[in-house]
Amino acid sequence: MTTPDPGQPEFERVDPVDPAGVEGMDSEHKALLAERDNLRTQVKKVEHTRARATFFGLVIGAIITILLLVFILQNMESQRIELLFWEVNLPLGVSLLIAAIAGALIVALAGGVRMVQMSRALRKAKK
Repeated sequence: MTTPDPGQPEFERVDPVDPAGVEGMDSEHKALLAERDNLRTQVKKVEHTRARATFFGLVIGAIITILLLVFILQNMESQRIELLFWEVNLPLGVSLLIAAIAGALIVALAGGVRMVQMSRALRKAKK
């Protein structure tokens, strides 16, 4: 017998290595244990899905967006920003958001160029 798990219902635990414990159980108990094991196996099969990853990404994105909004609202004092021949007055939070978006676009552009290169190399290799 194994020690009971505090999170599980209070019924007798059976050590799978000890067949004598299994034989001593009634059929209803055996059926419940078999059903539990079956459910655990099914859950393990669907643990990692695209839908789960998408949902997780959306939740993380929403949390980051909320934190970004709080940051922008706390940094509303206007700053003068000069770039080459441009001069603008923007709140500090907004200007940092614009800089972050510009950086993300540059990274996405570099990644896109690399994907095109790999796609062309793959097509050449197939010929």
